[in-house]
Amino acid sequence: MTFGEWQQMSPGTAAREVRRRAAAHLTAAQRSAAMAVLLDEAALAAGFESAPPGGPLRGVPFLLKDLFDVAGMPTFAGSSFLPEVRPAPALDSQIVRDLRAAGAVLAGKTHLFEFAWGLTGENAHYGDCEHPRFPGRTSGGSSSGSAAAVAADIVPFAIGTDTGGSIRVPAAFCGLYGYRGVPHAPWISDAVPLAPDFDTVGWFTSSSQDMRSALAALVGPRAGGQVPRGCYLDMPGLDPDVAAACAAAAANLAPPADAAARGELLLRFAPAAEVYGVLAGTQTWKIHKKWADRNRGRYGPLVRDRLDRAREISLAQVAAVEPSHAAIRLVWAEFFRTHDFLVMAASPFPAVTKADCTQANRLRMLGLTAPASLGGWPVLTIPVALASGMSTGLQIVVNDPQSPVLPWALGRAPQSSA
Repeated sequence: MTFGEWQQMSPGTAAREVRRRAAAHLTAAQRSAAMAVLLDEAALAAGFESAPPGGPLRGVPFLLKDLFDVAGMPTFAGSSFLPEVRPAPALDSQIVRDLRAAGAVLAGKTHLFEFAWGLTGENAHYGDCEHPRFPGRTSGGSSSGSAAAVAADIVPFAIGTDTGGSIRVPAAFCGLYGYRGVPHAPWISDAVPLAPDFDTVGWFTSSSQDMRSALAALVGPRAGGQVPRGCYLDMPGLDPDVAAACAAAAANLAPPADAAARGELLLRFAPAAEVYGVLAGTQTWKIHKKWADRNRGRYGPLVRDRLDRAREISLAQVAAVEPSHAAIRLVWAEFFRTHDFLVMAASPFPAVTKADCTQANRLRMLGLTAPASLGGWPVLTIPVALASGMSTGLQIVVNDPQSPVLPWALGRAPQSSA
Protein backbone atom coordinates (compact mmCIF):
# COMPACT_ATOMS: atom_id res chain seq x y z
CA MET A 1 0.00 0.00 0.00
CA THR A 2 1.18 3.51 -0.86
CA PHE A 3 1.39 6.57 1.34
CA GLY A 4 -1.85 7.84 -0.19
CA GLU A 5 -3.73 4.62 0.50
CA TRP A 6 -2.69 4.65 4.15
CA GLN A 7 -3.72 8.29 4.42
CA GLN A 8 -7.26 7.42 3.34
CA MET A 9 -7.78 5.06 6.30
CA SER A 10 -9.39 5.94 9.61
CA PRO A 11 -7.11 5.81 12.67
CA GLY A 12 -8.64 2.60 14.00
CA THR A 13 -8.57 0.86 10.64
CA ALA A 14 -4.96 1.87 10.01
CA ALA A 15 -3.90 0.62 13.45
CA ARG A 16 -5.56 -2.75 12.88
CA GLU A 17 -4.05 -3.00 9.41
CA VAL A 18 -0.47 -2.51 10.63
CA ARG A 19 -0.93 -5.27 13.19
CA ARG A 20 -2.69 -7.55 10.68
CA ARG A 21 0.04 -7.16 8.11
CA ALA A 22 2.80 -7.87 10.61
CA ALA A 23 1.06 -11.09 11.65
CA ALA A 24 0.18 -12.16 8.11
CA HIS A 25 3.27 -11.24 6.12
CA LEU A 26 6.07 -12.52 8.35
CA THR A 27 6.48 -15.86 10.07
CA ALA A 28 6.78 -15.85 13.86
CA ALA A 29 10.54 -16.39 13.58
CA GLN A 30 10.90 -13.57 11.10
CA ARG A 31 8.80 -11.21 13.19
CA SER A 32 11.28 -11.87 15.99
CA ALA A 33 14.22 -11.26 13.64
CA ALA A 34 12.79 -8.10 12.07
CA MET A 35 10.72 -6.39 14.75
CA ALA A 36 12.19 -5.05 18.00
CA VAL A 37 8.91 -3.39 19.08
CA LEU A 38 5.49 -3.29 17.43
CA LEU A 39 3.05 -0.96 19.17
CA ASP A 40 -0.26 -2.42 20.28
CA GLU A 41 -3.47 -1.48 18.51
CA ALA A 42 -4.54 1.13 21.05
CA ALA A 43 -1.20 2.94 20.94
CA LEU A 44 -1.16 2.84 17.16
CA ALA A 45 -4.70 4.19 16.93
CA ALA A 46 -3.76 7.02 19.29
CA GLY A 47 -0.79 7.83 17.08
CA PHE A 48 -2.90 7.98 13.95
CA GLU A 49 -5.56 10.03 15.74
CA SER A 50 -3.05 12.61 17.00
CA ALA A 51 -1.11 13.04 13.74
CA PRO A 52 -1.09 16.72 12.67
CA PRO A 53 -3.80 17.04 10.03
CA GLY A 54 -1.82 19.31 7.70
CA GLY A 55 1.44 17.39 7.74
CA PRO A 56 2.78 16.15 4.38
CA LEU A 57 3.18 12.64 5.80
CA ARG A 58 -0.06 12.67 7.80
CA GLY A 59 -1.22 9.15 8.55
CA VAL A 60 1.80 7.38 7.03
CA PRO A 61 3.00 4.63 9.42
CA PHE A 62 6.74 4.15 9.77
CA LEU A 63 9.14 1.82 11.54
CA LEU A 64 12.38 3.00 13.12
CA LYS A 65 15.74 1.24 13.13
CA ASP A 66 16.60 0.51 16.77
CA LEU A 67 19.58 2.86 16.79
CA PHE A 68 17.30 5.81 17.55
CA ASP A 69 15.69 6.66 20.86
CA VAL A 70 12.00 6.77 21.61
CA ALA A 71 11.11 7.96 25.11
CA GLY A 72 10.02 5.04 27.23
CA MET A 73 11.49 2.36 24.94
CA PRO A 74 14.91 0.74 25.39
CA THR A 75 17.38 1.09 22.54
CA PHE A 76 19.29 -2.15 21.96
CA ALA A 77 20.97 -1.45 18.58
CA GLY A 78 20.69 -5.13 17.78
CA SER A 79 22.70 -6.05 20.88
CA SER A 80 22.03 -8.01 24.04
CA PHE A 81 23.22 -5.42 26.55
CA LEU A 82 23.19 -1.78 25.38
CA PRO A 83 20.46 -0.53 27.78
CA GLU A 84 22.64 -1.70 30.68
CA VAL A 85 25.53 0.58 29.71
CA ARG A 86 23.62 3.57 28.33
CA PRO A 87 21.07 5.87 30.01
CA ALA A 88 17.41 5.11 29.38
CA PRO A 89 15.98 7.35 26.64
CA ALA A 90 14.19 10.37 28.11
CA LEU A 91 13.49 12.05 24.76
CA ASP A 92 12.65 11.02 21.22
CA SER A 93 15.45 11.29 18.69
CA GLN A 94 15.36 14.30 16.37
CA ILE A 95 14.31 12.18 13.37
CA VAL A 96 11.31 10.88 15.35
CA ARG A 97 10.29 14.38 16.40
CA ASP A 98 10.53 15.66 12.85
CA LEU A 99 8.61 12.74 11.39
CA ARG A 100 5.84 13.16 13.93
CA ALA A 101 5.70 16.87 13.15
CA ALA A 102 5.25 15.95 9.48
CA GLY A 103 2.32 13.71 10.44
CA ALA A 104 4.02 10.29 10.19
CA VAL A 105 2.98 7.71 12.79
CA LEU A 106 5.52 5.58 14.65
CA ALA A 107 4.51 1.92 14.47
CA GLY A 108 7.51 0.42 16.26
CA LYS A 109 11.22 -0.30 16.03
CA THR A 110 13.18 -2.76 13.91
CA HIS A 111 16.10 -5.07 14.56
CA LEU A 112 19.41 -4.78 12.74
CA PHE A 113 22.79 -6.38 12.36
CA GLU A 114 24.31 -6.02 15.83
CA PHE A 115 25.48 -2.43 16.38
CA ALA A 116 24.92 -1.83 12.63
CA TRP A 117 28.29 -3.39 11.84
CA GLY A 118 27.45 -5.55 8.84
CA LEU A 119 25.85 -5.65 5.39
CA THR A 120 23.72 -8.76 5.91
CA GLY A 121 20.63 -9.51 7.99
CA GLU A 122 22.42 -11.76 10.46
CA ASN A 123 21.93 -11.33 14.20
CA ALA A 124 23.07 -13.85 16.80
CA HIS A 125 20.62 -12.56 19.43
CA TYR A 126 17.30 -12.13 17.60
CA GLY A 127 17.64 -14.35 14.55
CA ASP A 128 18.70 -13.79 10.97
CA CYS A 129 16.41 -11.46 9.01
CA GLU A 130 15.49 -12.99 5.67
CA HIS A 131 14.19 -11.63 2.40
CA PRO A 132 10.37 -11.71 2.73
CA ARG A 133 9.89 -13.22 -0.72
CA PHE A 134 12.92 -15.51 -0.79
CA PRO A 135 13.18 -17.40 2.52
CA GLY A 136 16.70 -18.57 3.26
CA ARG A 137 18.24 -15.49 1.64
CA THR A 138 19.30 -12.43 3.59
CA SER A 139 17.39 -9.16 3.60
CA GLY A 140 20.71 -7.36 3.59
CA GLY A 141 21.78 -5.10 6.41
CA SER A 142 22.50 -3.56 8.65
CA SER A 143 19.05 -1.96 8.29
CA SER A 144 17.60 -5.43 7.93
CA GLY A 145 14.32 -5.19 9.82
CA SER A 146 13.43 -1.85 8.25
CA ALA A 147 14.00 -3.17 4.73
CA ALA A 148 12.19 -6.45 5.40
CA ALA A 149 9.16 -4.64 6.85
CA VAL A 150 8.77 -2.41 3.80
CA ALA A 151 9.43 -5.30 1.39
CA ALA A 152 6.77 -7.35 3.23
CA ASP A 153 4.34 -4.40 2.90
CA ILE A 154 3.82 -4.07 6.66
CA VAL A 155 4.47 -0.32 6.45
CA PRO A 156 5.24 1.84 3.41
CA PHE A 157 8.14 3.68 5.01
CA ALA A 158 10.97 2.76 7.38
CA ILE A 159 13.99 4.59 8.75
CA GLY A 160 17.46 3.07 8.49
CA THR A 161 21.06 4.16 8.63
CA ASP A 162 23.89 3.80 6.14
CA THR A 163 27.54 3.91 7.15
CA GLY A 164 29.14 1.64 4.56
CA GLY A 165 26.07 0.56 2.58
CA SER A 166 23.45 -0.37 5.19
CA ILE A 167 20.57 1.16 3.25
CA ARG A 168 21.91 0.64 -0.25
CA VAL A 169 22.53 -3.11 0.05
CA PRO A 170 19.17 -4.08 1.63
CA ALA A 171 17.37 -1.80 -0.82
CA ALA A 172 19.05 -3.65 -3.69
CA PHE A 173 18.42 -7.09 -2.21
CA CYS A 174 14.77 -6.40 -1.32
CA GLY A 175 13.87 -4.46 -4.48
CA LEU A 176 13.25 -1.16 -2.68
CA TYR A 177 13.96 2.52 -3.11
CA GLY A 178 16.49 3.74 -0.58
CA TYR A 179 17.86 7.14 0.39
CA ARG A 180 21.10 7.73 2.27
CA GLY A 181 21.77 11.20 3.67
CA VAL A 182 25.06 12.77 4.72
CA PRO A 183 27.33 12.37 7.77
CA HIS A 184 27.16 14.76 10.74
CA ALA A 185 23.60 15.85 9.92
CA PRO A 186 21.31 16.63 12.89
CA TRP A 187 19.27 13.45 12.42
CA ILE A 188 22.27 11.17 12.95
CA SER A 189 23.78 13.10 15.84
CA ASP A 190 21.66 11.41 18.52
CA ALA A 191 21.70 7.87 17.10
CA VAL A 192 23.83 5.08 18.56
CA PRO A 193 27.03 5.58 16.54
CA LEU A 194 29.01 3.06 14.51
CA ALA A 195 31.62 5.26 12.81
CA PRO A 196 30.58 8.91 13.22
CA ASP A 197 32.44 10.30 10.20
CA PHE A 198 30.49 7.93 7.94
CA ASP A 199 27.14 7.35 9.72
CA THR A 200 24.05 8.71 7.94
CA VAL A 201 20.26 8.53 8.28
CA GLY A 202 18.01 7.41 5.46
CA TRP A 203 14.90 5.42 4.62
CA PHE A 204 13.16 2.86 2.42
CA THR A 205 9.98 2.97 0.34
CA SER A 206 8.54 0.45 -2.09
CA SER A 207 7.50 2.98 -4.76
CA SER A 208 9.21 5.83 -6.53
CA GLN A 209 6.28 8.16 -5.84
CA ASP A 210 6.46 7.47 -2.10
CA MET A 211 10.20 8.15 -2.19
CA ARG A 212 9.51 11.44 -3.94
CA SER A 213 6.96 12.30 -1.26
CA ALA A 214 9.38 11.43 1.55
CA LEU A 215 12.18 13.46 0.00
CA ALA A 216 9.88 16.44 -0.60
CA ALA A 217 8.67 16.37 3.01
CA LEU A 218 12.01 15.74 4.72
CA VAL A 219 14.78 17.02 2.43
CA GLY A 220 13.20 19.41 -0.06
CA PRO A 221 15.13 18.78 -3.29
CA ARG A 222 15.43 21.78 -5.59
CA ALA A 223 13.65 21.89 -8.91
CA GLY A 224 15.95 21.49 -11.90
CA GLY A 225 15.83 23.65 -14.99
CA GLN A 226 17.65 21.31 -17.34
CA VAL A 227 18.47 17.66 -17.84
CA PRO A 228 21.27 16.81 -15.38
CA ARG A 229 24.57 15.42 -16.58
CA GLY A 230 25.71 12.06 -15.29
CA CYS A 231 27.35 8.83 -16.34
CA TYR A 232 27.34 5.14 -15.47
CA LEU A 233 30.47 3.53 -14.05
CA ASP A 234 30.58 -0.20 -14.77
CA MET A 235 32.38 -1.48 -11.71
CA PRO A 236 34.29 -4.78 -11.83
CA GLY A 237 33.28 -7.84 -9.82
CA LEU A 238 29.56 -7.98 -10.62
CA ASP A 239 27.80 -11.25 -11.33
CA PRO A 240 27.11 -11.40 -15.10
CA ASP A 241 23.33 -11.10 -14.79
CA VAL A 242 23.69 -8.16 -12.41
CA ALA A 243 26.16 -6.42 -14.74
CA ALA A 244 23.81 -6.78 -17.71
CA ALA A 245 20.72 -5.66 -15.78
CA CYS A 246 22.46 -2.66 -14.21
CA ALA A 247 23.89 -1.49 -17.53
CA ALA A 248 20.46 -1.73 -19.16
CA ALA A 249 18.74 0.11 -16.32
CA ALA A 250 21.44 2.78 -16.17
CA ALA A 251 20.99 3.54 -19.86
CA ASN A 252 17.68 5.18 -18.96
CA LEU A 253 19.58 7.63 -16.75
CA ALA A 254 22.98 8.32 -18.24
CA PRO A 255 25.54 7.15 -20.82
CA PRO A 256 28.57 5.08 -19.83
CA ALA A 257 31.51 7.01 -18.41
CA ASP A 258 34.04 7.98 -21.06
CA ALA A 259 37.37 6.21 -21.05
CA ALA A 260 39.25 8.95 -19.18
CA ALA A 261 36.66 9.33 -16.41
CA ARG A 262 36.21 5.58 -16.09
CA GLY A 263 39.93 4.94 -15.80
CA GLU A 264 40.47 7.63 -13.16
CA LEU A 265 37.42 6.65 -11.06
CA LEU A 266 38.26 2.94 -11.13
CA LEU A 267 41.86 3.64 -10.18
CA ARG A 268 40.93 5.79 -7.18
CA PHE A 269 38.03 3.61 -6.05
CA ALA A 270 40.03 0.35 -6.15
CA PRO A 271 41.27 0.52 -2.51
CA ALA A 272 37.98 1.88 -1.11
CA ALA A 273 36.94 -1.27 0.78
CA GLU A 274 40.30 -1.48 2.54
CA VAL A 275 40.40 2.24 3.31
CA TYR A 276 36.87 2.17 4.70
CA GLY A 277 37.63 -0.90 6.80
CA VAL A 278 40.61 0.75 8.50
CA LEU A 279 39.03 4.17 9.08
CA ALA A 280 35.58 2.95 10.13
CA GLY A 281 37.06 0.16 12.22
CA THR A 282 39.21 2.62 14.15
CA GLN A 283 36.20 4.81 14.91
CA THR A 284 34.04 1.85 15.93
CA TRP A 285 36.69 0.61 18.35
CA LYS A 286 36.76 4.05 20.00
CA ILE A 287 33.00 3.74 20.59
CA HIS A 288 33.15 0.21 21.98
CA LYS A 289 36.40 0.07 23.91
CA LYS A 290 34.68 1.18 27.12
CA TRP A 291 32.33 -1.84 26.89
CA ALA A 292 34.18 -4.43 24.84
CA ASP A 293 36.21 -6.34 27.41
CA ARG A 294 33.61 -6.28 30.18
CA ASN A 295 30.88 -7.52 27.80
CA ARG A 296 32.98 -9.62 25.46
CA GLY A 297 30.87 -12.75 25.85
CA ARG A 298 27.67 -10.83 25.14
CA TYR A 299 28.63 -9.74 21.63
CA GLY A 300 27.69 -12.02 18.78
CA PRO A 301 30.66 -13.84 17.22
CA LEU A 302 30.75 -11.74 14.03
CA VAL A 303 30.92 -8.43 15.88
CA ARG A 304 33.29 -9.82 18.50
CA ASP A 305 35.69 -10.87 15.75
CA ARG A 306 35.45 -7.45 14.08
CA LEU A 307 36.14 -5.74 17.39
CA ASP A 308 39.19 -7.91 17.93
CA ARG A 309 40.51 -6.88 14.53
CA ALA A 310 39.60 -3.23 15.04
CA ARG A 311 41.44 -2.90 18.33
CA GLU A 312 44.63 -4.00 16.56
CA ILE A 313 44.47 -1.28 13.88
CA SER A 314 47.60 0.80 14.35
CA LEU A 315 48.29 4.45 13.76
CA ALA A 316 50.65 3.34 10.99
CA GLN A 317 47.78 1.54 9.24
CA VAL A 318 45.61 4.63 9.49
CA ALA A 319 48.41 6.79 8.11
CA ALA A 320 48.96 4.32 5.26
CA VAL A 321 45.36 4.61 3.99
CA GLU A 322 44.98 8.36 4.41
CA PRO A 323 46.51 9.19 1.00
CA SER A 324 44.04 6.84 -0.69
CA HIS A 325 41.17 8.42 1.22
CA ALA A 326 42.32 11.88 0.14
CA ALA A 327 42.60 10.69 -3.47
CA ILE A 328 39.05 9.29 -3.36
CA ARG A 329 37.69 12.57 -2.04
CA LEU A 330 39.64 14.50 -4.66
CA VAL A 331 38.43 12.39 -7.57
CA TRP A 332 34.85 12.89 -6.39
CA ALA A 333 35.38 16.66 -6.21
CA GLU A 334 36.83 16.69 -9.71
CA PHE A 335 33.99 14.53 -11.02
CA PHE A 336 31.32 16.83 -9.62
CA ARG A 337 32.88 19.84 -11.32
CA THR A 338 31.63 18.50 -14.65
CA HIS A 339 28.84 16.07 -13.68
CA ASP A 340 25.70 16.16 -11.54
CA PHE A 341 25.55 12.47 -10.65
CA LEU A 342 27.28 9.11 -10.94
CA VAL A 343 25.42 5.83 -11.38
CA MET A 344 26.91 2.61 -10.01
CA ALA A 345 25.62 -0.85 -9.14
CA ALA A 346 24.46 -1.11 -5.51
CA SER A 347 25.22 -4.80 -5.06
CA PRO A 348 27.36 -7.27 -7.01
CA PHE A 349 24.79 -10.06 -6.64
CA PRO A 350 21.18 -10.53 -5.52
CA ALA A 351 20.29 -11.53 -1.95
CA VAL A 352 22.57 -14.37 -0.81
CA THR A 353 22.09 -17.36 1.44
CA LYS A 354 23.64 -17.47 4.88
CA ALA A 355 26.39 -19.74 3.57
CA ASP A 356 27.39 -16.95 1.19
CA CYS A 357 27.48 -14.23 3.87
CA THR A 358 31.26 -14.44 3.79
CA GLN A 359 34.06 -11.94 4.32
CA ALA A 360 34.93 -12.21 0.62
CA ASN A 361 31.40 -11.24 -0.37
CA ARG A 362 31.37 -8.46 2.24
CA LEU A 363 34.42 -6.97 0.52
CA ARG A 364 32.72 -7.29 -2.87
CA MET A 365 29.77 -5.28 -1.54
CA LEU A 366 32.00 -2.67 0.09
CA GLY A 367 33.88 -2.27 -3.16
CA LEU A 368 30.68 -0.78 -4.58
CA THR A 369 29.37 1.12 -1.58
CA ALA A 370 32.52 2.40 0.17
CA PRO A 371 33.45 5.00 -2.49
CA ALA A 372 30.36 7.11 -1.78
CA SER A 373 30.74 6.57 1.98
CA LEU A 374 34.33 7.80 1.86
CA GLY A 375 33.22 10.82 -0.17
CA GLY A 376 30.43 11.58 2.32
CA TRP A 377 27.81 11.86 -0.44
CA PRO A 378 24.05 11.33 -0.43
CA VAL A 379 22.83 8.40 -2.52
CA LEU A 380 19.50 7.36 -3.99
CA THR A 381 19.11 3.63 -4.63
CA ILE A 382 16.58 2.44 -7.19
CA PRO A 383 15.66 -1.24 -7.69
CA VAL A 384 16.68 -3.26 -10.71
CA ALA A 385 14.78 -6.46 -11.46
CA LEU A 386 16.64 -9.61 -12.49
CA ALA A 387 15.36 -12.40 -14.72
CA SER A 388 15.41 -14.74 -11.71
CA GLY A 389 12.72 -12.68 -10.00
CA MET A 390 15.26 -11.34 -7.54
CA SER A 391 16.76 -7.86 -7.63
CA THR A 392 19.78 -5.65 -7.40
CA GLY A 393 19.90 -1.87 -7.49
CA LEU A 394 21.55 1.23 -8.85
CA GLN A 395 23.23 3.86 -6.69
CA ILE A 396 22.70 7.41 -7.90
CA VAL A 397 25.40 9.42 -6.14
CA VAL A 398 24.87 13.19 -5.93
CA ASN A 399 26.77 15.99 -4.23
CA ASP A 400 23.91 17.62 -2.30
CA PRO A 401 20.87 16.19 -0.47
CA GLN A 402 18.76 18.82 -2.24
CA SER A 403 20.10 17.97 -5.69
CA PRO A 404 17.41 18.20 -8.39
CA VAL A 405 18.80 14.94 -9.74
CA LEU A 406 16.84 13.03 -7.08
CA PRO A 407 13.27 13.83 -8.24
CA TRP A 408 14.43 13.74 -11.86
CA ALA A 409 15.82 10.22 -11.47
CA LEU A 410 12.74 9.02 -9.62
CA GLY A 411 10.61 10.32 -12.47
CA ARG A 412 12.52 8.03 -14.82
CA ALA A 413 12.48 5.03 -12.46
CA PRO A 414 9.84 2.28 -12.40
CA GLN A 415 6.83 3.36 -10.35
CA SER A 416 6.92 0.33 -8.04
CA SER A 417 9.75 -1.77 -6.69
CA ALA A 418 11.21 -4.84 -8.35
